[in-house]
Amino acid sequence: MSRDQIFSKVRAAVAGGAPIEERKRSVAARLAEPVRHPLPERVRKSPEDLAKLFNVMLKACLADVVEVDTKDAIPSAVAGYLREKNLPQRVVLGDDGYLAGLPWSTEPTLERKAGRAHGEDQVGLSHATAGVAETGTLVMASGADNPVTINFLPETHIVVVEERDIVGPYEDAFAKVTARFGKGQMPRTVNMISGPSRSADIGGRLVIGAHGPRRLCVVIVKGR
Repeated sequence: MSRDQIFSKVRAAVAGGAPIEERKRSVAARLAEPVRHPLPERVRKSPEDLAKLFNVMLKACLADVVEVDTKDAIPSAVAGYLREKNLPQRVVLGDDGYLAGLPWSTEPTLERKAGRAHGEDQVGLSHATAGVAETGTLVMASGADNPVTINFLPETHIVVVEERDIVGPYEDAFAKVTARFGKGQMPRTVNMISGPSRSADIGGRLVIGAHGPRRLCVVIVKGR
C-alpha cells in the first residue's frame, strides 16, 4: 500500500470527527499538560520504600549492590568492590563532573582512565541519571560525561546513583532526563540497564555476559 493510500484511509476514518482546528487545540492542550498514566501499585510508596524496592529489584536482576552514606565514600566502595572480586584497580570513566569531584586521593592505588571504553578495558564507571524502582533499572544518558561504550564494553560495570534520583515508574525517570536536558531535548542515547547482560535464547540456558558486561555493581549514595 502506497503512502498516499495510507493517508487517504486515515483521512476517511477521521472525516466524521471533530473539525481539524478543534482537534489541533485538543492535541496542543494534551501536550501542554500531559495526563499521568495509571501507576502500578508497587510504586505507590514513600521515597524511603522506593529505595528499598530498588535495592530488592537490583538484586533480583543479578546486580551487586553497595550502599554508602555519602558520596565521599564512593572511591573506597569502588576500590573495595574491585578487591573483593579480584579485579584490577583500574577503571575507565567519562568527564562526569560528579565523579570527577570525588576524593579519589583516598584510594591512591586506584587508577582512573578518562574517555570512552575500549576492548581492553575491564572495568567501567558511570553515573546514572535515575534509577527505576519498579524494575530495578538504571537510566543512563549518553554523552562525553558518561560515554555509552562504558555501558557495554567492559566486563564489569560499576554505576553510581544517588538515592534522591531513585523514582517509582519510568515516567518519572524520563521526567528527570527532561529536567536535565530541557523540554524537547534528549541525549543522543538513553540506555536502560537492568542487571548484567544475559540471555537464555539458546536452549533456554541462561548465559551471563551475552551482549555486554558480565557483572554489574550499583553504588547507591544514601540520603535525599
